[in-house]
Amino acid sequence: MEFISEELSAYINQHSEEEPSLLAELSRETWQKVLAPRMLSGHFQGRVLALLSKLVRPNSILEIGTYTGYATLCLAEGLRKDGQIHTIDRNEELGYLQQKYFNKSEYSAQIKSYTGNALTVIPQLKGTFDLVFIDADKKNYINYFNLIIDRMNPGGIILSDNVLWSGKVLEAVDSKDIDTQVLKEYNRLLKEDPRIETILLPIRDGLTVSRVRD
Repeated sequence: MEFISEELSAYINQHSEEEPSLLAELSRETWQKVLAPRMLSGHFQGRVLALLSKLVRPNSILEIGTYTGYATLCLAEGLRKDGQIHTIDRNEELGYLQQKYFNKSEYSAQIKSYTGNALTVIPQLKGTFDLVFIDADKKNYINYFNLIIDRMNPGGIILSDNVLWSGKVLEAVDSKDIDTQVLKEYNRLLKEDPRIETILLPIRDGLTVSRVRD
């Protein structure tokens, strides 16, 4: 589902920050070689992620769902000089493409990649987080939230992608459609949990920004 016209989308891109050349190259290669390239954050959402990260100035970022690494590089733009981004994906086949572009970037030493189930990997990571981006299998969004919420620093930001789920959150849910069921429950959780304050932005397929209360 497209929430705005192609013409308006083009206008928005034209009047937002330019897409860095390395990310444009990664986007082209993703569309050429990888299945489901629409999963890529893309120019506009990527610039939103980069700007939010620069506002937070995180020392520690957790990304759940690396895909080809586009959003990883966007989020890394806001890292402090001694900061790190931990990014997790279960698809081993995408590792070569991720590392190719991580190594080309100025953030290569700050990116720590993990292959495996995020529910297993996250408990093994040490420390707390200033910024978390949740963009992996939707059925586990609530599980991810429960794993990271007590490890967020005060004022930290949790970003959650695809929370509008092509408009399915407005429809009656089939009993077999676990992803939509969980996303609807997750959206309620973000709205009602007293530990955070939340706004849902109609960016692409829906991006929620949740701030951990001080």
